[in-house]
Amino acid sequence: MFDMLGMMNKVKEMQAKMKVAQDNLKHITVTAEAGAGMVKATASGDRRLLKIEVDETLMNPNDREMLSDLVVAAVNKALDEAGEKGKEELKKQTEGMIPNIPGLDLSGFGL
Repeated sequence: MFDMLGMMNKVKEMQAKMKVAQDNLKHITVTAEAGAGMVKATASGDRRLLKIEVDETLMNPNDREMLSDLVVAAVNKALDEAGEKGKEELKKQTEGMIPNIPGLDLSGFGL
């Protein structure tokens, strides 16, 4: 027999754990670089840009376009890596709670 109350409690438990896991993402940080380390970008697991570091040698008005390209590259790498780490953390926090059902799309939950 189907236990509706038990199922509802499992759903509430899963929602609470997902909320905690999502809140923890802001504490995960990733730093990526471009231009052999001349530009570094740091992002959090919830895909927020936290910091940009630029080597002083790039502070030349003649190198504006190169600086812009390197900043974009470093930021994109940091956000991609932060997103991956965030997904890993969410999966780790919710492991065993969500059944592995073929075709079940959980992308809306950040998984």
